[in-house]
Amino acid sequence: MELFRLPPALLAMVATFLSPSNALSHTPPPVSYSNVLESKLNRDITISYKEPPPGTCMTAISSQKQYTGYISIPPFTLAPIQQNYSINTFFWFVEARDNPSVSPLTIWLSGGPGTSSMFGLFNELGPCEVVQLADGTYGTQTNLWGWDRSSNMLFIDQPNNVGFSYDVATNASFDLLTGEVFEPPTPPDTGLPHFMYLNGTFGSASTDDDGKPWATTANTTEIAARATWHFLQSWLATFPKYNPGVRPNNTNSQVNGPVGVNLFAESYGGKYAPVFASYFEEQNQARLNGSLPRNETLEVRLEVVGIINGLIDDLIQDQYFPDFGYNNTYGIEALNEVDWLNARAAYTYSCAPAIQACRSAMARSDPEGYGDVTSTNTLCERAQAACNEIVSLINNGGYYPYDIRQQLPSPDPPAAYQEYLNNETVLAAIGAKVNFTESNPYVQAGFISTGDTIRGGLIQDLANLIRGGVRVAFIYGDADYLCNWFGGEAVSLALAAELTDYPSAASASAVPGTDAPPTYADGFPAAGYSQIVPNKTYIGGAVRQYGNLSFSRIYQAGHFVPYYQPETAFNVFARIINGLEIATGNLIDLSTFGSTGPANATFTTTARYSPTPTCWVRAWNASCSDDDTEGMLAGEGAVANGIYYLDPDDVTSAYPESTIAAGVPGHPMSTGEAASTKVTGVYTATATPSQASAASHRSTPGTQFTFASFAAASVGFGLGLLLLL
Repeated sequence: MELFRLPPALLAMVATFLSPSNALSHTPPPVSYSNVLESKLNRDITISYKEPPPGTCMTAISSQKQYTGYISIPPFTLAPIQQNYSINTFFWFVEARDNPSVSPLTIWLSGGPGTSSMFGLFNELGPCEVVQLADGTYGTQTNLWGWDRSSNMLFIDQPNNVGFSYDVATNASFDLLTGEVFEPPTPPDTGLPHFMYLNGTFGSASTDDDGKPWATTANTTEIAARATWHFLQSWLATFPKYNPGVRPNNTNSQVNGPVGVNLFAESYGGKYAPVFASYFEEQNQARLNGSLPRNETLEVRLEVVGIINGLIDDLIQDQYFPDFGYNNTYGIEALNEVDWLNARAAYTYSCAPAIQACRSAMARSDPEGYGDVTSTNTLCERAQAACNEIVSLINNGGYYPYDIRQQLPSPDPPAAYQEYLNNETVLAAIGAKVNFTESNPYVQAGFISTGDTIRGGLIQDLANLIRGGVRVAFIYGDADYLCNWFGGEAVSLALAAELTDYPSAASASAVPGTDAPPTYADGFPAAGYSQIVPNKTYIGGAVRQYGNLSFSRIYQAGHFVPYYQPETAFNVFARIINGLEIATGNLIDLSTFGSTGPANATFTTTARYSPTPTCWVRAWNASCSDDDTEGMLAGEGAVANGIYYLDPDDVTSAYPESTIAAGVPGHPMSTGEAASTKVTGVYTATATPSQASAASHRSTPGTQFTFASFAAASVGFGLGLLLLL
């Protein structure tokens, strides 16, 4: 039975961009866990986890503990949501490099909707990254600028059926060229070579009565938030050592004290983070008013909500697609003047009215956001289609939507980590029950079916979080078209404008005899842009910061900021979670602080990036050329370690020239604890470098593919949105 086939309109878009990375190499080996426990808060929920063997993901400090595994939630746990399926959510946790027992906890969510957080772990900000060895296989090395430098890190694959998460482990076949899934496994199309049609195990694509293959996962952000709250309840209870609210040295040390954690999300995480955080706060209030039993639940109190190149509010951001495409800070005219003018008109007369119609219907019929009102879903899905006409104009010039400096096809991101995670030894090491899939197209299709991206209310959610004392930080790479910084800056200003009443004169903690500080509506736009200094040699970006709200523009970075500019991204992250001045890392009083500098972030450059071509089998339609596709279909070329070579003679010559030191499960390399490179700490600026050097570089020794500062990731256009990693 064919489980998933994209509708023709969507398939036409996906043919250009979709990374069919759900490719499966073989069924994972039998799984064993060192711990299988009942949740301390809900005996129906189980936690199965293990410590991966050393070398599986190389950390900077050999003593850093890691845990991988699943939290299994039975059907009907999310009631009143119609959750008649099991949820098995995969996690990968790594301790902070320094003093993990007193370090903060940061949760990371990649976007999509439907993209694995393993992308963030291995391709952006995790403790390790994948490198190719001299024999062509893959191992891991330490990521110098991993965010574990300053925080315990928890990576979660959500919603259900994303990445290593699943409902029921199911054997199936996957067509890498079309993205079609078949269950049970079927013989390949005779027109495809064997390496383009692979068998393995992954979450089912169970259909509902209407034949929609997203019946066993969330199809709105509101539902995903509820599943993640249940996950966190059990995870935090199982690992109290990393729960800031229950540590002995915490000022509030009662058994179920507040959990001071940070939530960072990327891309479609611009939807996830505000909704998840708001739901956590709702549950906190329910505990206080007695609606939830306090002795059976934990308070999940967030310190920081961070959003990286996020799609937050289409009504605000979509109008900036034509402006950024036509007149960006790189001098690249991805849209011509006619397309620019037409797109602006399309936003005004088609996109914006459709969004407003969706939101009006939602307010009347689906205020909870469960996506179970067909008429409202239809209006919101139509709005996505209308607005997508604006977003997709970048296709006309062949520009890469995640980095306007590139043109398609793009070899980035390297799919090496996908090959690594599908290795039998690695699957066994982490206790995976399914093969790794980077992005799940039927999860995405489920969110599309409800028009989830169009539904609003997130600006209000973020405003309420700031009123509650949560720090909200926006971080945008300035080369990204898809979630460009023009729109991100507009969101930050719209959020400030919501806070005309905060802080109020009565609630402000002003010094007696002095005036209360300005409200965010006045103080944030009045704050100037300060230069972000990540080290003594260059300027990494510009930041407007006022109290608990900040907007950072990161220079020469695309959609995935930590991947393009790892040193700058880390320092910005660490300064945010520590409550420091983001520009310099200096101590400040957030109740009164406002950054100083120009009113606008005006830096411009003409930098371009042309990465070395690499055709990744698991990212065929994004990274391979027309010549590659023609050769593959004709039976020409060769594949080695997940890379297609049109000329088979290129296979061995493309390997690294010398032996590369890297770890594999059970065989770690030296962690470099005694090396001269400092692997912990946050930089505090004492001076401002020259403006001329505005970008850092990420390099991984031994890679024959690009891991430079300008690498990025790509997956496909959906109906009304790009798949946002």
